[in-house]
Amino acid sequence: MAAHRVFATPFASVYPLYVQKAQRKNRTKDEVDRIVCWLTGYSPAQLQQQIDSGASFEAFFDQAPALHPNTALIKGVVCGVRVEAVDDPLMQKIRWLDKLIDELAKGKAMEKILR
Repeated sequence: MAAHRVFATPFASVYPLYVQKAQRKNRTKDEVDRIVCWLTGYSPAQLQQQIDSGASFEAFFDQAPALHPNTALIKGVVCGVRVEAVDDPLMQKIRWLDKLIDELAKGKAMEKILR
């Protein structure tokens, strides 16, 4: 089966959309960065390096230092898809990130988002 098109999409092309979504709801770029770093284990400098390098979503998650051990606690629906039911491991990671950014944009407290 062919890989999903989003896997080859540069993370840097989607990252500004995450920031814009958060900022429309009076949240900050720093909060988005904190969520991404929490999920992936990247430091802020490593995150910026990934953005600058133009890494695909696949490379972004493959090169992530360590996914947070509490990722199993990320539950809910994104775009009509239940994140805990996604079969493809890479797609699930992308959906986890989408879910966390959605929670930020909905005004949820950072302490709750970062489980």
